[in-house]
Amino acid sequence: MSLLHVENLSIDFNTTVGKIRAVDNFNIRVGHGTFHGIVGESGAGKSLAALAIMGLVRENSVISSDHLSLEGQDLLTMKESSRHKLVYQSMSIIFQEPQTSLNPCFTIAYQMNETLKAHGQRSAKQRNERVKELLHDVGLHHIDKILKSYPHQLGPGILQRIMIATAISCDPLLLIADEPTTSLDLSEQFQIMDLLTRLVEERNMSLILISHDFALLSEITDQMTVMYCGQIIESGPTKELINSPRHPYTEALLASVPANWELEPKSLIPTLKGSTPSLFHLPVGCYLGPRCPHASAKCVVSQILDRFTTHHVRCHCPIDQTVDTL
Repeated sequence: MSLLHVENLSIDFNTTVGKIRAVDNFNIRVGHGTFHGIVGESGAGKSLAALAIMGLVRENSVISSDHLSLEGQDLLTMKESSRHKLVYQSMSIIFQEPQTSLNPCFTIAYQMNETLKAHGQRSAKQRNERVKELLHDVGLHHIDKILKSYPHQLGPGILQRIMIATAISCDPLLLIADEPTTSLDLSEQFQIMDLLTRLVEERNMSLILISHDFALLSEITDQMTVMYCGQIIESGPTKELINSPRHPYTEALLASVPANWELEPKSLIPTLKGSTPSLFHLPVGCYLGPRCPHASAKCVVSQILDRFTTHHVRCHCPIDQTVDTL
């Protein structure tokens, strides 16, 4: 049984110029103790899908799904209060901007104490001890000084460690990390990722890591999902997806990783032509069609996710494979 199972999750927004679909039939299965990566450009729907699963999407949205379960419990049919309690206790999310995730008006001690209080920790003494223990677990020193500080008095690396400590305070089964290294310099990025992977493994959690960094995801994830314009265009085991990409967009992402370049001096860096379309003006049929080097006449018809032997691809012209339709 999967820890998290989502089928055909779609998110529509009502805007002044009409309805737009920001996430289109998103699917994911996350097993116990596994690392799952979601990669794609800005606006691809990665973070929005995660927020919808957590129940944190704005009120002007319309969310639909064929199946949404956590620990085998159907989140679609249970009462709102029960769903909130289950999600709040079993899942946590780390946002990409720690500076905006913490309230500038309160000290770190107050904010972490409030989180523990919300999770049922009533004793002030136990909360204070737990807060110090959590900050120690994420590698922070001078803890008493940090607890008395306000967010603006601390650096991005320290703030992100505080956010990680807060996220694991309820001992969640599933941790969602939404581009946790975006605001950090290179050395801090490596430290934060090492910390995250260590904590997830030590606490036997599962991890969904959302990132633009294909190279990073290829190193630490078991499964990977690639998104484009709100749709999943390829998903499957990370090693297979890296070694044998079937979708032209996945192939282009891999070609954009500097470690994969075998270029002559002064030659052009490999890129897809054109730019990502607006959700208000999506192409007919395959959304990548106007940019795709493998496009054909049949690409003007929308495509569903097709199944290869071990992973799924949304493409009329998959690379070097025969496809069995689901």
